[in-house]
Amino acid sequence: MVLNEAAIRKSRIIYWSSGIVSICGIIFEVLFGALGSYILGDGVKQYTLTISLFLTGMGIGASLSEKVMKHLIITFVWIEFGVAIIGGFSSFTMFGITAFSPAGTEAFYLYFITLLVGALTGVELPILIRKANEIGVTLNKSTARVLFSDYAGGLIGGLLFVFLLRPQFGMVKTAFLVGLINLTVALIVLWLFRREIRHFGLHAVIGLMIGVSLIFGLFFGEAMAFSFEQKLYKDPIIHMEESSYQKITLTQDEEDVRLYLNGSLQFSSTDEYRYHEVLVHPTMASADNHENILILGGGDGIAAKEILKYEDVKNITLVDLDPAVVELANTNRHLLELNEGSLKNDKVHVETGDAFQFLENTEEWFDVIIVDLPDPNNEGLNKLYTKEFYSLVRNHLKPGGATMIQATSPVFATEVYWTISETIASTGLFTENLHVDVPSFGDWGFVMASREALDLAEIDITVPTKFLTEDIISGLTTFGKDEDKQIADDKGNAVELRPNTLIDPHLIQIYEKAWKNY
Repeated sequence: MVLNEAAIRKSRIIYWSSGIVSICGIIFEVLFGALGSYILGDGVKQYTLTISLFLTGMGIGASLSEKVMKHLIITFVWIEFGVAIIGGFSSFTMFGITAFSPAGTEAFYLYFITLLVGALTGVELPILIRKANEIGVTLNKSTARVLFSDYAGGLIGGLLFVFLLRPQFGMVKTAFLVGLINLTVALIVLWLFRREIRHFGLHAVIGLMIGVSLIFGLFFGEAMAFSFEQKLYKDPIIHMEESSYQKITLTQDEEDVRLYLNGSLQFSSTDEYRYHEVLVHPTMASADNHENILILGGGDGIAAKEILKYEDVKNITLVDLDPAVVELANTNRHLLELNEGSLKNDKVHVETGDAFQFLENTEEWFDVIIVDLPDPNNEGLNKLYTKEFYSLVRNHLKPGGATMIQATSPVFATEVYWTISETIASTGLFTENLHVDVPSFGDWGFVMASREALDLAEIDITVPTKFLTEDIISGLTTFGKDEDKQIADDKGNAVELRPNTLIDPHLIQIYEKAWKNY
């Protein structure tokens, strides 16, 4: 069958439409995963659930599409209206629910809209294939071309979200923008097939009304969502940005400045010195030399500030994954006041990248290694709490050197803390366990390690500190009954601690269970 020019033009519109709505569909899919990761935590779990629910929804939608017997174009148009309004307001609504609704509501909402948008997306392609076939395109060609547009669009959508939309527009604006694209496709198709559609004007007016609401959301939704998100934080937000890796938030209440990454508190300016002095000074005092220092994490520059108190330090290498955190530490006046411009010091060399890969690739040895990384609440961070990672730390630690590793709270996450300690010890390093009360965090734990046996009684603090003294250090090694290594399960049986590894990353589940009530 030879198609006339009008039929060819209409079939091309269908192929282009399938490609564009596929781009929008994959963006919404990964956007829902990002929302779940940010608000609900455990990125791997949330991405797995959202992808699974979205695909299940597509299957349901494809099954339901066979019940659409006529009016294929207007059905497609209304599906796009639905995706535009539901998807467009998804991020905005998610932040509102998180701020004002009981705990657990946000998870239900996220999973529901993921399934719903997936179902609407699943109806799209069968309808477009059938419409192309109705125009006169053979079934094999219509199916192949629509599916090609769909799969190619999926790749483009994923790349756009990762490299453009999330870093440049954020999650709220991205949702409204993509919703507008869905709506634009619907209105173009509505116009080009207007002779086939009854009550064309009514459909057009409804579409334009949806467009006005989405445009309003695009320009004003982020500010409103910001006010919602403010309710998630104790103090007023003074800075917020979404980097390629995480959401960075600074709050301030009088003299108290706090840094949050993906909603998790990193420090409070009123008591950070308690944390950082214990993180740095016992290790520096135990090491034979201070010439070459490595900090893994610590992009805020505060650990580097403490290390620079030692005049014999010649070189500090700081490795942080997110360049946006380092940039903020170098430009924000509140952080510059806290870190005293440490990252601009000639002795400090900042590298942005993955700590695991850095240790795999570098040939340097270090006198002191400070591991100041976020807690192991997802797969990406879990690898930095494995036997393999700590083996790399050991292999780059000079004889006579020492390392200190932040290891979460032995009170709130007792099994997590001692599992980290057991994992470090499994590499053959000698370990010492310390913890300190940090009012903004609660009781916080550290594991100090070295190639040689450690004697904390010999530690001599030779630099100015606000909190730490030699007399205090011995007290930091004493743990109460509720935070001690002897852990029992619900039945009173002793819990066997085993090292966390890349093959057996059980620390994530232990961490999730420990922190779910906090």
